[in-house]
Amino acid sequence: MQSVDWLAIAPPVVVAAMALIVLVTDLFLPEHRKPLLGALTIGGLVAALALLVPLRAGDRSTFCLNEAATGSGAAGACSYTADHFALVIQALVLGGALLTALLSFGDTRKLPAGEFWFLLLSSASGAALLPAARDLATLVVALEVASLPAFALVGIKRGDRRSSEAALKFFLSSVVATAVMLLGVSFVYATTGTLHLTEIASRLDDVPGQLDTLAKAGVVLTLVGFAFKTAAAPFHFWVPDTYIGAPLPIAAYLSVVGKAVGFSGLILVTVIAFPAYADVWGPALAVLAALTMTIGNVAALRQNAGRARSAVRLLAWSSVGQAGYLLVPIAAAAYSSDEHIGSTVAYALMYAVVNLGAFAVAALVARTSPGNRLTDYRGLYATRPLAALAMAFFLLCLAGLPPGIIGLFAKVTVFSAAVDAGLGWLAVVMAVNVVIALYYYLQWTATLFRAPEGAPAQAVGEEPPVESAVPAPTRHGVPASLTVAITLTAVAGVVLSGAPQTVLRFAAVNLF
Repeated sequence: MQSVDWLAIAPPVVVAAMALIVLVTDLFLPEHRKPLLGALTIGGLVAALALLVPLRAGDRSTFCLNEAATGSGAAGACSYTADHFALVIQALVLGGALLTALLSFGDTRKLPAGEFWFLLLSSASGAALLPAARDLATLVVALEVASLPAFALVGIKRGDRRSSEAALKFFLSSVVATAVMLLGVSFVYATTGTLHLTEIASRLDDVPGQLDTLAKAGVVLTLVGFAFKTAAAPFHFWVPDTYIGAPLPIAAYLSVVGKAVGFSGLILVTVIAFPAYADVWGPALAVLAALTMTIGNVAALRQNAGRARSAVRLLAWSSVGQAGYLLVPIAAAAYSSDEHIGSTVAYALMYAVVNLGAFAVAALVARTSPGNRLTDYRGLYATRPLAALAMAFFLLCLAGLPPGIIGLFAKVTVFSAAVDAGLGWLAVVMAVNVVIALYYYLQWTATLFRAPEGAPAQAVGEEPPVESAVPAPTRHGVPASLTVAITLTAVAGVVLSGAPQTVLRFAAVNLF
């Protein structure tokens, strides 16, 4: 009998248990008490985050092949390892889920509240399990536990044709990617006879010649499923329609937590399981990175500002471009040491904070302008100055411009990873794409501070005539949870920009 380190597995277990509690509680609550379910969800996520603190040493493993593993030690081949990499990604995932819950709290009146919170917690539990998984079976199960509830969350707006279409497209493309990945996993298992990542790595070092082609095919096919989750081109086609059809908080969740799931899985299988085939996945990921950032940024550049939901569509294509940057250090790890993986983690943390903040402001604007067009942000500074300043800061962080210092430093670390690995051509592609992205980020930022539509032109310093003043738009009540989400992300972004080493130090640490 194996002993189970319950503290090590506590974060995902607490989230999963809270999902069941919410599901059962929903059966007995009257309609006017449904907000209690949101409070339970937020409480469960906060508790799971708090349970990461006792694990900060990063030296616990469980579900191991032999009894050498104890509650505080690590065995050679374990299925669950709470190391520093797992803890950082779990903090990102649970923090992203918590901010998603804050965005959703008080705005689920038209949605089935019980199902919504249950699905969100279920997906978050799978996302929290995946970075600690150290065998392919657990990785696949965690990936599907994170994904299946997400399909339902995208299509949860009953009677909305766009939402149903987005969920169907997301589901079908994801199922195909998962099937291809499972085929790859079966090839890897047939070659090595094991599913544990560390064991796979040692056995792939000495593959018989007749199995070499099978092993290479398994490596490539296994990466497809994770490439889909990261929205890497050409597996990105589901992103724009899915983000537009999903409730806005779920689009934010997919853009951050969904990416964290994909990239953590990609890092685990490449760096831990497949280092012997770095000559196969390294060039492939480098090409995917260049293709992904180029397609994402060019598509974002071509968005029509007056088109319905153009703001969300631009954020969707922007997330594809950002995925390209995140792939660069992983590709670089194939050509040099795996310390470059820290650059991906650092960039992912920066991206999570500022992208969730941008979606939070978009949710605020959507309360008065349901179309959520880019033109709806014109003059936002005149009506909601603090929200406009926060949005400008988030966009500048994504662009990598001051005062968004954390965005600039994160891009520099990714750029350095490509140069250090000898991928000069990829560094040039990245530099060109950063310049392309500057245009649409700065254009959106400038829109925030322009005069509102219909406002009369006036000379600098001239007082506007009273009779021609444009009436202020009607104010709608803003949920306190939405204000808290914007405030938390803005404060986190400012703090990290003031002390970027708190995130960038991960770039200099071997996380495994």
